[in-house]
Amino acid sequence: MTDHDDADARLRASVLRKVLAFTFRLWRRTPLLAVACAGTMLLATLTEVFAPLYAGRIIDAAGRGDVGAAWAAFAVITALGAAMVVLRHLGWWAITPLTLKMMQDVTQEGFARVQRLSTDWHANAFSGSTVRRITRGMWALDTLNDVLLLSLLPSLTVLAGTVVLLALHWPILGLVMGVGAIAYIALTVGLATQVLAPTARLSNQWDTRIGGVLADAIGANAVVKAFGGEAREEALLAKTVAKWRKRTHRTWMAFTWAGSGQIALLWLIRLAVTGVALWLWMRGQASAGDMAYVITSYLVLNGYLRDIGMHIHQLQRSVNEMEELVQLHQEPLGVPDQTGAQPIQVRHGAIRFDDVTFHYAGQERPLFRNLDVAIPAGQRVGLVGRSGSGKTSFVKLVQRLYDVDDGRVMIDGQDVAHATQASLRRQVAIVPQEPILFHRSIADNIGYGRPGATAEDIERAARLANAHDFIARLPKGYQTLVGERGVKLSGGERQRVAIARAFLADAPILILDEAT
Repeated sequence: MTDHDDADARLRASVLRKVLAFTFRLWRRTPLLAVACAGTMLLATLTEVFAPLYAGRIIDAAGRGDVGAAWAAFAVITALGAAMVVLRHLGWWAITPLTLKMMQDVTQEGFARVQRLSTDWHANAFSGSTVRRITRGMWALDTLNDVLLLSLLPSLTVLAGTVVLLALHWPILGLVMGVGAIAYIALTVGLATQVLAPTARLSNQWDTRIGGVLADAIGANAVVKAFGGEAREEALLAKTVAKWRKRTHRTWMAFTWAGSGQIALLWLIRLAVTGVALWLWMRGQASAGDMAYVITSYLVLNGYLRDIGMHIHQLQRSVNEMEELVQLHQEPLGVPDQTGAQPIQVRHGAIRFDDVTFHYAGQERPLFRNLDVAIPAGQRVGLVGRSGSGKTSFVKLVQRLYDVDDGRVMIDGQDVAHATQASLRRQVAIVPQEPILFHRSIADNIGYGRPGATAEDIERAARLANAHDFIARLPKGYQTLVGERGVKLSGGERQRVAIARAFLADAPILILDEAT
């Protein structure tokens, strides 16, 4: 095995550990539901281990003409069946709220994490791909829960119970069944981790890229139309989908070959178990009922073994699909609040850059070197310079979207690095270069500047921004939906809504980033 193979194996094991640890942490939030589901499914499965034993006793009793013993065994089978139905129902009942709560948590927490990731991270990530990572991971968690609690746990219980019960009666049969089952599981796990996982991971990566390409083109549809770029975007998507198809075809064919190999091994196990049972019968060590018990046990185990193969494949697939979601939850915050950070208290709004040095990641030359700027409270100051000279970066440092390399950015004498970011950004109202609006009503977009604002407050801010007149002419006025990113409004109208939003915030510091 090469060093590259060793590294791949360690990576796969690491991914599996991280995803399972992530899932177990979610289980611990609702331990009663998790234990109830696992416990009831475990007990329900044990009933299937003992049912073949009593089926064999019915045959032996019938051969002896012992009606009472036959009916007694039948009664036990009936009781086991009833218990199995009730216990499985309880297990399915428990997993529903458990899984829904887990899916809710990972979606909300994933979104919360993304909201707090750095500006750089968002600049380098496709929004469509990020959405796909969260939603695909959420549904993969549903599959993972089902596999672990409803599928793998019962399958392993049947395997262990059947082998132990057979070994207690005929050690050689228990040995044959156990070795065969272990060989099958080893083959399945080996295929899943060494063959299926790498191909599935690559397929998922291209699936994510499809989401990114789609979101990029659809989100910039106005630009596509303006430059007649429909055919180019369709060609780009076709190229991406073709690569996804090639890699997904490889994944699906790998699953096909793996399935055929597993079926062949199951037939070999069946032949071995049946052959040993016949040999024991020929030696007088097994009765007809024993033969029925062994064959029925194998048929039950065969179904579970076949399912184990499918469950391990599903486990591997769901782990691969959850991998990106888990990575998202573990992504470090680019600019976290410092330990002991306090809400900033801004009374006047004086801004001071004190010997600030700053450069963007990947750039050798600092954008600012030993920058000293003082803006007294209450003044209107314009920053003028060529494109790329740092005007917008200056604004981002005031908001602490980035940390400085050296020096301090202060508001009213308080270092913004020591303030909680939420409190800092409530003190700064900004109209960005590109006014971004939510696909909500105009009232919602303006009201975003001050949660809980009244309709009168919103209208007052719109009048100050000279936006009220055009809003009043719209079919639904302030309740008009603006479309994704405000696409239903003109550029000037979007900017006026953004200005009204900033006015409504009524923050001590107002920044207009080229809002002309």
